[in-house]
Amino acid sequence: MTIDQAGVPEARPGPAFPEHEARVDALRQQLSAISGETTIRLAKRTSNLFRSRTAANHPGLDVSGFSHVLRVDPEARTADVEGMVTYEQLVDATLPHGLMPLVVPQLKTITLGGAVTGLGIESSSFRNGMPHESVLELEVLTGDGRIVVATPDNEHRALFHGFPNSYGTLGYALRLRILLEPVKPFVRLRHVRHHDRGKFFEALGEICAKSEHEGEHVDFVDGTVFGPDELYLTLGTFTDTAPTTSDYTWLDIYYRSIQRRETDHLTIRDYLWRWDTDWFWCSRAFGVQHRLPRLLLGRRFLRSSVYWKAVALDRRFRIAERLLKLRRLPPEETIVQDIEVPVGRAAEFLEFFEREIPISPVWICPLRQRPGGVRWPLYELDPEELYVNFGFWSSVPLDPGERDGVHNRMVEAEVTRLGGHKSLYSDSFYTEDEFWRLYNGDAYRELKRAYDPGERLLGLYEKCVRRR
Repeated sequence: MTIDQAGVPEARPGPAFPEHEARVDALRQQLSAISGETTIRLAKRTSNLFRSRTAANHPGLDVSGFSHVLRVDPEARTADVEGMVTYEQLVDATLPHGLMPLVVPQLKTITLGGAVTGLGIESSSFRNGMPHESVLELEVLTGDGRIVVATPDNEHRALFHGFPNSYGTLGYALRLRILLEPVKPFVRLRHVRHHDRGKFFEALGEICAKSEHEGEHVDFVDGTVFGPDELYLTLGTFTDTAPTTSDYTWLDIYYRSIQRRETDHLTIRDYLWRWDTDWFWCSRAFGVQHRLPRLLLGRRFLRSSVYWKAVALDRRFRIAERLLKLRRLPPEETIVQDIEVPVGRAAEFLEFFEREIPISPVWICPLRQRPGGVRWPLYELDPEELYVNFGFWSSVPLDPGERDGVHNRMVEAEVTRLGGHKSLYSDSFYTEDEFWRLYNGDAYRELKRAYDPGERLLGLYEKCVRRR
């Protein structure tokens, strides 16, 4: 291995993808031009993070070119993918081969690198875990300027296992090799209503344990809670044929169909993106769940990436906050979170949530770590436990004298009490001691010393809680 004048190693192990290697060399040149005293950040146009950050004046690394699916190997059922590839791109590359990633997060513009370093979940997670559990090989630009290839059993195995939930504070994923699984052309859906939260989660646990419901195999499981006595399990099964298929990419709204239909059929592509058109149900905040605006906007603008731009505009100009003041309404606290608790405590969490946090609907998604006993130190799950993810994304009014963050802190405390975990893609309010106790500070600090000893990348607490 040789070292260039900037002190960056030039040799890298791994397969040969010449165009990718050229992009890596260009990135190294960018890095060498940035002062060693400057904190490194990515310069990218898209993000699915929901926490504000302090504005930075220094230049960032332009990784926008790392957006290529390098290879799909149908025989090995693997794909080599650059870190900025979106799941929409990846799905479009794999479906023609009758394959899909083991877990496809709900929004089209989530990148593969982002899902692996920041976690992800979907309705196949009860059998396939999270996106990082399907990674075979990971090429990373580390904080100290090295480009290393990490695998589960090579000299960088600690980085491989510590990369999930590090949120770019140890390095940036440039290339990933992932496992794929076979699909069928259609998915048959059953929306099974429950009236009691205890029986709802009992049924969820049984279905996930057997991958079966009423004699029919189940490939996908998620749920939607509309109220204390209106809870739905949505069970998806691959199928070769469908009598008809529904279309939720324009005029019709998927989440409303859950309350109106007992069965449904979607193409596999439309199933994977069933939540994207209306950002689950959050499109209602933009007034586009009425027929006329949907007619005018068309499919092109009914997608999560457009709503995200509207949110960014609101944050920049504080539009919603100003409107509340003009209407003499109390300020609101944004609560955008995904948490998971063991299935045996899920009813308890939902009871707390319905009592304290007036947000509806709520998304439900079961999760179990893939077999094998692999330890992911920055986000440890009990490999024998089924967890239930709760996703809730809205805002609630603050009572006089309440400070912003009070409801989020209540959620954090309850999740900890119930032995659960909270994702860090949105606002967090933990104290530093509490944070490192929950997210394995000892393991993180060891990885930081090994791969970013000069702390050129932000630390995990600084990035996720202090929002620097």
